[in-house]
Amino acid sequence: MSNLPKQMKALRYEKPEDWSIVQVPLPELRENDVLVKHIHEGEFIAKFPLIPGHETVGVVAAVGPKVKDFKVGDRVAADNSELCNECFYCRRGELLLCEKFEAHGVTMNGGFAEYCAYPAGKVFKIHNLNDVDATLLEPASCACHGLDKIRPRLGSSVLMFGAGPTGLMLAQLMRHNGGCNVTIAAPQGLKMDLAKSLDAADHYIELSRKEPEAQFAQLKKDHPYGFDVVVEATGSVKILEDAINYVRRGGKLVVYGVYSDSARVSWPPSKIFGDEITILGSFSETYMFPATIDYLDSGKVRTKGIVNKTFKLEQFGEALESIRNKSAIKAAIVFDDATGVFVVFVVFVVFVVFVVFVVFVVFVVFVVFVVFVVPCVEITVTEILTSTALYYVRHTAQGLI
Repeated sequence: MSNLPKQMKALRYEKPEDWSIVQVPLPELRENDVLVKHIHEGEFIAKFPLIPGHETVGVVAAVGPKVKDFKVGDRVAADNSELCNECFYCRRGELLLCEKFEAHGVTMNGGFAEYCAYPAGKVFKIHNLNDVDATLLEPASCACHGLDKIRPRLGSSVLMFGAGPTGLMLAQLMRHNGGCNVTIAAPQGLKMDLAKSLDAADHYIELSRKEPEAQFAQLKKDHPYGFDVVVEATGSVKILEDAINYVRRGGKLVVYGVYSDSARVSWPPSKIFGDEITILGSFSETYMFPATIDYLDSGKVRTKGIVNKTFKLEQFGEALESIRNKSAIKAAIVFDDATGVFVVFVVFVVFVVFVVFVVFVVFVVFVVFVVFVVPCVEITVTEILTSTALYYVRHTAQGLI
């Protein structure tokens, strides 16, 4: 690591809403760790002070002495969780419930910094995805875990409330696995437009933001038996409380949104009992990254447009505001100005092509002159050598909320 800087730029929270950009030492690299350059974000269950960032994408900058499967320069994404593998739940194979569960960017320092160290077993190579779209691997892996929890029957009817990034990826996964017939109900606007562009569902219900009651009544009328699976993905307690009324007898209600610890719902126990409704929670993910990378790398799960705004680290305040005012579906922090590098590269290529064209035209004119104007002159063209060196610069990104 001798060629790496001693200090790095990072965004650090001292307490909620109190953040600043600071210089901090590079993270210590353990023998089985991979040091990743440039990364990305998260926000609940936080322990302060904290460098946030739970959706990490970057380039391997250094590896510990026992790391064999990665080398400097590999493009990677990181699973942010670190588990103890020895507590009651880990020993039962219920790893997500680990009693000592830690997560980069949530309970320990994460990816809103120029470098972050991860255990090699939590780092995965990426290939076809660009850096910005690769920031979706962590939320997409949560969607894969949700699918694994739901296990829909073949041809199940699904109603999803909400059209956020993770919900849209879960909707696509349910259509791919079991041929589910998916209906998305969400307010008119950017997210619903995105859902349609991704072909995330079979049916769309654009809810009025002011008076959706008539649309809910029509939904119940159109589906008198309800749906096999109802997914509440908005984080709205009011919608969650009503969602049970759309579940078919013997069906499943999935609690998929993020709610405050103080949130409470009221459901009639007799309905859950009499209709044999299964209520499921789906929180995060464990060991879903390999499958998730296959889904996104292959394009089977579409992601274009989900990250619709990018910012530099210094623009973190603007990024937060774009989320508050709902102009961003999902934002990403980009550490290097890849656009500028790309523009320079394109300009250079155009210049080279132009020079080659000019040389070719001059050569043709010269040959015509020699052949037709000065036939007595014998010209021997011996050799033309052209060499061009092109360089590219790799950049990475950090997803935001």
